[in-house]
Amino acid sequence: MKKHITEETIIFFSVFKWLILSSIVGMIIGYLMSIFLSTLHEAEKMQSVFPFPYYFILPIGLILTVWVIHTFDKNATGHGTEKVIEAVHKRDGQIDVKVIPVKLTATVLTIFSGGSVGKEGPGAQIGAGAASFFATLLKFSAKDRKKLVICGISAGFASIFGTPIAGAIFGIEVLIVGLIMYDVLLPSFIAGFTAFTTAQFFGVEYKYYDINFYRSFQLDINLISQSVLAGIFFGLIAIFFITVVTTLEKKIKKLPYNKYQIAGVAGLIMVVISYFISEKYLGLGLSTISDALDPSLHAADNISWYDFILKTFFTSLTLGAGGSGGVITPIFFVGTTSGVAFGHLMGGDHIALFAALGFVSVLAGATNTPIASIIMAVELFGVHMANYAGLSVVVAFLITGHRSIFQSQRLSLEKADNVNISTDKEQDIGHMDISLNMKDINRVKSFGKKLKFKTFKWKKS
Repeated sequence: MKKHITEETIIFFSVFKWLILSSIVGMIIGYLMSIFLSTLHEAEKMQSVFPFPYYFILPIGLILTVWVIHTFDKNATGHGTEKVIEAVHKRDGQIDVKVIPVKLTATVLTIFSGGSVGKEGPGAQIGAGAASFFATLLKFSAKDRKKLVICGISAGFASIFGTPIAGAIFGIEVLIVGLIMYDVLLPSFIAGFTAFTTAQFFGVEYKYYDINFYRSFQLDINLISQSVLAGIFFGLIAIFFITVVTTLEKKIKKLPYNKYQIAGVAGLIMVVISYFISEKYLGLGLSTISDALDPSLHAADNISWYDFILKTFFTSLTLGAGGSGGVITPIFFVGTTSGVAFGHLMGGDHIALFAALGFVSVLAGATNTPIASIIMAVELFGVHMANYAGLSVVVAFLITGHRSIFQSQRLSLEKADNVNISTDKEQDIGHMDISLNMKDINRVKSFGKKLKFKTFKWKKS
């Protein structure tokens, strides 16, 4: 009996400790996010002061961004979330506090000038940086600092997305594919809710999408089968996005030119394409996302079938050239616009529904976060979306395979039978050793020959 009472007392004090710590961290991060988002909002309003299209300054903006990052903190480069995941896995959450002002400045510069990036990656990095500084200030152990930094990631996502539950889950789920760290679940929820509430208190307003038009639909076999097909389609879109972004980033970094020259030329390429084709691929692209999710078919008519391809290219070019910002908002753009294209293929009046499914399904596939994506569908679009989103999200997550836009993610899950992954817990997804069962490969080859298809030559790992 004494042992039982002692155990419950220890657990009580542990829960109380993390209630206090995560609440404090959540408030700090919520306040920082309100500063970040209001600064970004003011910067976007200033785009109208130029006597020419604002994006003409994109080459200069990218050059300035590269200079700021390489002068003050190189960890502020890229899309933020990647650096945070790496810090959690390799440095027990140790993050230099100077990344906060540098990341904020670099991201605002990039988006202000028209760079195709998002705001959630910087939000996660700023939140994690603040949590790490708080832990260092109070001389926490490496274990507690890591735990607090994960709370910081969740708080950052929750206050940027405007979805406290999905944001909190995303911050945990994005670290290791197939594993939820339950010991951080409660603190992350508290930090997420606190940050979200604090940001709202300081004036941050969030965008939610009204597609309640679909509430009247009964669950029918036709729409269920279309949701499964949509999941396959969005899984392929996620593979396309991951492949193009990671490949183009690597190729640009290998170019034998000065980093400032690369930034200037990349900006110039985007200026030319935007001037002659469309400006919609620049910046956050929130107006296009809203159009795609509008139940009115007339709004969806503004979306072209190739929008997701050009947005992917712009995001790859921006990040590869040294721009700073996240990839989640571009993923939302790619998901919704490809959803509109899929909706047109299917016919009927379900365009906004498929755009919404694309919103969360491409996110799940590209980032390996199916649970957070399903919850996000409910928080953003309503509970009536859960059934369709659940099917599409999980299928997209599986179809994407053992890939991720975040190369520092780790795997603890094999997505299919006879696909073997390395069991080395220190290995990230970008260097993961994946082997396939040769019997299954031969079976696929045999099936391909019967259909007179040419198949790829597989090599044994």
